[in-house]
Amino acid sequence: MTSAGPRMYHEFADWFHLLTAPEEYAEEAAFYFHAAAGALGRTPRSWLELGSGGGNNASHYAQWVEGDVVLSDRSEQMLALSKRINPELEHVGGDMLELRLGRTFEVVFVHDAASYVVSEDEVQRLAATLRAHCDPGGVVVVCPDATAETLTFETDHGGHDGEGRAMRYLEWTTPGPPGSHTYFADYAYLYHIDGQPPRVEFDRHVNGALPQAVWLRALREAGFEAWTAPFVHSEVPDGGVIFVGRLPT
Repeated sequence: MTSAGPRMYHEFADWFHLLTAPEEYAEEAAFYFHAAAGALGRTPRSWLELGSGGGNNASHYAQWVEGDVVLSDRSEQMLALSKRINPELEHVGGDMLELRLGRTFEVVFVHDAASYVVSEDEVQRLAATLRAHCDPGGVVVVCPDATAETLTFETDHGGHDGEGRAMRYLEWTTPGPPGSHTYFADYAYLYHIDGQPPRVEFDRHVNGALPQAVWLRALREAGFEAWTAPFVHSEVPDGGVIFVGRLPT
């Protein structure tokens, strides 16, 4: 993982909620919350999200957690954006491969930030971070966009109108270097601001699609009982998976 990361999360962070709107995450956030609560066996009383980005998921699930919710991301710009829609939540800067808060939580959650983990070593480092922040008896939920078994190459598009401005994007995923677990997600952004000429920008994301066995082995070596569960969403084809781990008491 690079120190700066894609332009989406830094240079263009202020546009993020026009690229992907928080209100569109209600169904997805509910799925993750129920996956965590089901593995835990009760409603969580504390929750840490690593790589929380613009806080879109948290803007929904935080209301159901019966205690503290902490959001962490390495991009200060994305944390500032999240604070606009989650002002009541604690925000902490840090890279999820290195973060050590000295606190543990009943649930540790990683959404699509897990898609930027591109090697087995990075999977192991993330598993160590999960272990360092998980209560005995707690659970972790990790949700990369793709694994080696589920990766497909496709195009997508979207975007939203805002107050005095609007944006649209085209996303195109293509294979990475032969022999690696990486793939590329290339974005073209079209920005409109009232009274100004439109602007077009390019942004390449280097993502990982590792075998499911690599994720499960890393979680188990970190001390978790780990398994896959199907990802279920009304707008997503069947076949995707998430990783769930439970730390024995």
